[in-house]
Amino acid sequence: MSASLPEMMQSVGFDEPGGPDVLRPETVSVPQCGPGDVLIRVAFAGVNRPDCIQRAGNYPAPPGASPILGLEVAGEVVAVGDEVPGEMLGARVAALTPGGGYAEYCTAPWQHCLSVPDDMPLDEAAALPETLFTVWHNVFERGMLGDGERLLVHGGTSGIGTMAIMLAKAFDAEVIVTCGDDAKCDAARELGADLAINYRETDFVEAVKEHTGGKGVNVVLDMVSGDYVARNLQCLAEDGRHVTIAVLGGPKAELNMAFVMMKRLTLTGSTLRPRSDAFKAALCDEIAQTAWQLFTSRELKPVMDQTFPLAEAAAAHARMEAGDHIGKIVLQVAGD
Repeated sequence: MSASLPEMMQSVGFDEPGGPDVLRPETVSVPQCGPGDVLIRVAFAGVNRPDCIQRAGNYPAPPGASPILGLEVAGEVVAVGDEVPGEMLGARVAALTPGGGYAEYCTAPWQHCLSVPDDMPLDEAAALPETLFTVWHNVFERGMLGDGERLLVHGGTSGIGTMAIMLAKAFDAEVIVTCGDDAKCDAARELGADLAINYRETDFVEAVKEHTGGKGVNVVLDMVSGDYVARNLQCLAEDGRHVTIAVLGGPKAELNMAFVMMKRLTLTGSTLRPRSDAFKAALCDEIAQTAWQLFTSRELKPVMDQTFPLAEAAAAHARMEAGDHIGKIVLQVAGD
């Protein structure tokens, strides 16, 4: 089922991997819905670190996924597959996508969509799925963060970091973050962080020990890996959980496993994109029941950094890779 649709659309692509400047506008065919998919007329698309890594040639799209960048969008459903409830047609949604977001139209499994109320701006809606799904699964499911526990997050003003602060505080946890300068530390505190550490000037291990009276934190959300892992473990309380979601500092770490045994630590991690559609559907359903209303009620709002037109995706990537952003970068594809 669909409205009248064009055959071709504008998107952003690249011929060879490289820096942000390889991105360019292109005209491609509008994607077709599979039986369980919806076709979304994209209003805004979120920009995420995995997009930059894929563009650089280090994170290929999974088999069957669109080669077009973009893991989250918001817009209107304009066509639905045969197995999709008919009431999805015409709905405003935010969707986690397997790829294809940097385009005028994008498909996504209908069970990976969250309903967007009329009073919720679509740019904010597009800034939510990737970080919300990632933080919910890794902090609350894998990390098992509970009420009154402490969370340490590196990169406190990134899209993931700002989401982690908001969600953890909404569920009554204490949040410690690290940031690269004092302005970012101020922004993290304004968002609710209980302690923001400028890691360029202060040893975060000592700062965490001092702040917690030597008790440490219950969960570390790690996006760095490398030599940060051993330092993170020094920050963990007994029975603490260390959750890795990125390896920006390198994939290898050297650990003292006797220390892990003595403190009964748990080391885990995950990547979201390769997980099955069924897993993402279950995760989406849980988020819809537990956390989504915090955003649809406007109690929480994503931290928005800057919006770029779709044709200026290269500038958006350059801003992300420069590390100056606070919160989410989005691409405007159509009017809200």
